[in-house]
Amino acid sequence: MWHYPQFDPVAISLGPVSIHWYALSYLVGISLVWWQLGQRSRKHKLGWSEEQISDMVFYSMFGIILGGRIGYMAFYGWQGIIDDPLRILRVWEGGMSYHGGMLGVFLAMYLYGRKIDKTFFQITDFIAPSIPIALCCGRIGNFINGELPGRVTEVPWAAIYPGDIVGRHPSSLYQALFEGPILWLVLWLFSRTSRPRMAVSAMFLIGYGCLRFGSEFLREPDRHLSYIAFDWLTMGQLLSSPMIIIGLVFLYVSYRRSKGKS
Repeated sequence: MWHYPQFDPVAISLGPVSIHWYALSYLVGISLVWWQLGQRSRKHKLGWSEEQISDMVFYSMFGIILGGRIGYMAFYGWQGIIDDPLRILRVWEGGMSYHGGMLGVFLAMYLYGRKIDKTFFQITDFIAPSIPIALCCGRIGNFINGELPGRVTEVPWAAIYPGDIVGRHPSSLYQALFEGPILWLVLWLFSRTSRPRMAVSAMFLIGYGCLRFGSEFLREPDRHLSYIAFDWLTMGQLLSSPMIIIGLVFLYVSYRRSKGKS
């Protein structure tokens, strides 16, 4: 076993201004996705201009921040909204939901697509293979913050979290691996060959949904929510299940339409 390191959550402090590691992890993730989108467009001659990619990232940032915060309060802190509605605006207090951020990005991409006269799936098929980079960076931010403790275990690599005396799965590192390099590899292998419209987006939903659903078995449920149903289903699994189902439907429709056009 090893002791979970206690990092100072503040990376840079300049007088009254403090920049947290968690914020930096988001900025690094978004920057890397931005860079890779440009590289991918140029290498495969996909026709996306630098201005379009920059605007796409700008829209996505708002979707991530607003959707992630609203989603967290709606899915994990509803009582907090009831007690103090203004709490949803205090993003510096922490609390971001991946599923909320994803919905925020979807809405942002829909609005941006209307602006540049491109379909929703033209955009999402393009960005999907790069998203795991940002997800991995976000989970590293969770690790630095000492968040997402795993379930109690006796495996040799178990971590003892601050204030705890038992070993737990380092679930933030598991999720960084599953949602980062593993999901990235699946999507990039899948998207290497030409796929019908919507298929890459569908594979992202299926891949993330399955990996997140599985990793939740090693992650301690949120204390204020515990299990949602059956004494084993967590909120993360409940929110990931529709992703898998919708992804499978999209994949079926995508290939069916493709065959219909051939």
